[in-house]
Amino acid sequence: MSAPPFPPGFLWGGATAANQIEGGYAAGGKGLSVQDVLPHGLAGPRTAAPTPDNLKLEAIDFYHRYAQDIALFAEMGFRVFRLSIAWSRIFPQGDEAEPNEEGLAFYDRVLDELERHGIEPLVTISHYETPLHLAEAYGGWANRELIGLYERYARVLFERYGSRVRYWLTFNEINSLFHAPFMSGGIIAPPERLTEGLLYQAMHHELVASACATRLARELAPGAQIGCMVLAMPTYPLTPAPPDVLAASAAEHANLVYGDVQVRGAYPGYFLRTLREKGVELEITDEDREALAHTVDFVSFSYYMSACESASPDRAPGAGNIMGGIPNPTLPASEWGWQIDPVGLRLVLNQFWERWGKPLFVVENGLGARDELVEVDGVRTVRDDYRIAYLNDHLVQVGEAIADGVEVLGYTSWGCVDLVSASTAQLSKRYGFVYVDRNDDGSGTFERYRKKSFDWYAEVIRTGGANLRRGISS
Repeated sequence: MSAPPFPPGFLWGGATAANQIEGGYAAGGKGLSVQDVLPHGLAGPRTAAPTPDNLKLEAIDFYHRYAQDIALFAEMGFRVFRLSIAWSRIFPQGDEAEPNEEGLAFYDRVLDELERHGIEPLVTISHYETPLHLAEAYGGWANRELIGLYERYARVLFERYGSRVRYWLTFNEINSLFHAPFMSGGIIAPPERLTEGLLYQAMHHELVASACATRLARELAPGAQIGCMVLAMPTYPLTPAPPDVLAASAAEHANLVYGDVQVRGAYPGYFLRTLREKGVELEITDEDREALAHTVDFVSFSYYMSACESASPDRAPGAGNIMGGIPNPTLPASEWGWQIDPVGLRLVLNQFWERWGKPLFVVENGLGARDELVEVDGVRTVRDDYRIAYLNDHLVQVGEAIADGVEVLGYTSWGCVDLVSASTAQLSKRYGFVYVDRNDDGSGTFERYRKKSFDWYAEVIRTGGANLRRGISS
């Protein structure tokens, strides 16, 4: 049985991040970012300097091979490609008075290539790529000065690319700050100083910066749409017991507050109560309140998994996309422990649409798996039927949400070309339609090979989703 149809203007494509694909960590005048001292992602400690075992230093060498990769995206029929701009390519230290022209010119060339193939760019301004100097010298987003530095950076991007980019995202997974303070917020603080008060203040600074960028975009790129980006993880009560339902609601609120502020322009009552009960008093200026009133045009999000919550203190969280959560006993999980819940994507789309009434964009969704490169009829490929099943079932639920009346702008599958995992810094955790010959030990040729899912996704795009089938993984 076929899935519901997708609208004719639906933006099909794929998503990446500069720190996970580009490499060239010291090329073209680029400065260091927080990612350059995270050789093991969130799985290990940061280092004082870049180390040879950090795969992100070379990543998949998109910096030199972008034309080849974009040609492959065009072959699949991409209508949109989500990429991020590395802040430290534009401002190597983050606080210079003038931008780095070599960095700007690189992204000019990338945009030229996308335009040549008729692919719409979707640009993330800050995707876990805070310049390392801003973390070490300023304390990251805990410091109010980063608002002005980010605004300067955003101004340069809008002035340079505003006529070429129609869709912008201010921060990637902005609601991950409490769960990954260094990667998400560039925050370096000893345990005794890494308090909830400090993190809430850093959260406020990022939200103000996002709103300032939204205001700037309206001024400098009036034809563009600017959106926020949150990590979506629907949370179910572990049992129907009312305390578990309340615990699930509290977990949802902790995630939703970021979207509430960026869509509604002010902090909601439930969040203000949380601050009161924790004894936290935010430093909020009149200028901050004025800035927050500049709300986004659309809401984008990542979706990989759902989780459960319980009021019971002995329920331990499991693995997951940064936030984790209590495992759902009714769901299967990936090799990395991320629970697979396609219906959760439909639930999120409906929840966000009903809550915020803004167009939605699924900008990350995919399956990380260990792929085996094999030879079939003289051609090297990967038989990744497991990825096809995962993506099919999630896209069916996107179609169901559209049939429910939700306005969905598009879908960009995460890691459309194999990249270095943010959470584990591995290449063996592969997401792409394109296999990249590089391994966790740094070996490999960087050659690209089309997986079985490459042709499948091309057919999804060509048919507007008509080839999707309900429940092929069941």
